[in-house]
Amino acid sequence: MSTVAEFEVRHTRAVAPVRRVALGDSDLPIDPAPGHGGLLLAGVVGASVPRLTEEVRDDLDRLVRDLEIGERIPQPRMRFRFQTDVVGLDRSRHRLLQVGTALGFEYDDHGAPLPQALAAVYAAGALTGQRRLVVFRMIRRATRWEGAADDSLITFLRSDEATYLRRDRHHDEHWAMQLLGFGGGAEPARGEILGRFRELVREAHPDHGGETGLAGERITDLTVAKRILLAS
Repeated sequence: MSTVAEFEVRHTRAVAPVRRVALGDSDLPIDPAPGHGGLLLAGVVGASVPRLTEEVRDDLDRLVRDLEIGERIPQPRMRFRFQTDVVGLDRSRHRLLQVGTALGFEYDDHGAPLPQALAAVYAAGALTGQRRLVVFRMIRRATRWEGAADDSLITFLRSDEATYLRRDRHHDEHWAMQLLGFGGGAEPARGEILGRFRELVREAHPDHGGETGLAGERITDLTVAKRILLAS
């Protein structure tokens, strides 16, 4: 077994009053993009997002979009200050391992999930040109992940996304558009997607007349559809 990529995140401890995140010593081979390094960054995002609230995930989607297009990011963002100084910061190390031709993911979960995801997208934001676009495409896919940080995450990130979703639960962009009530015309704006999602979730909730036995599955499907459209 060998380590083919390693990513170190420096972050404040849970008890610290000021939230900070920085990049530590890492080995992230990108070429040809996304490379093992890009796959590891996306894996860190995918392993982190299921532990975040919906509101935080929406904010992370916006940060990913801003970094992908090269926007200047005022600090702090999402209640964490991204900095270069690592003095006094805790560290988490994530690794991508190779055994023969198989790849495995080792996610260090001793720290909070949000700084791990933030560090990964900031690291991707430092890339340039086509490498940046390819890695962010994989990171946007990772923001949709709902499962465990295991081999299935690596399979999801490396596979053709539409094929993977159809194989799993027949989820694709057309399905998402139909579920959220959008026709086959122009792609809806982000605000329209979020507004429709919140409206339908409210209607599905038993407190607002939704059927109790079906509410959980309905809300799960709506959440998946929202992420598909936001990341497409």
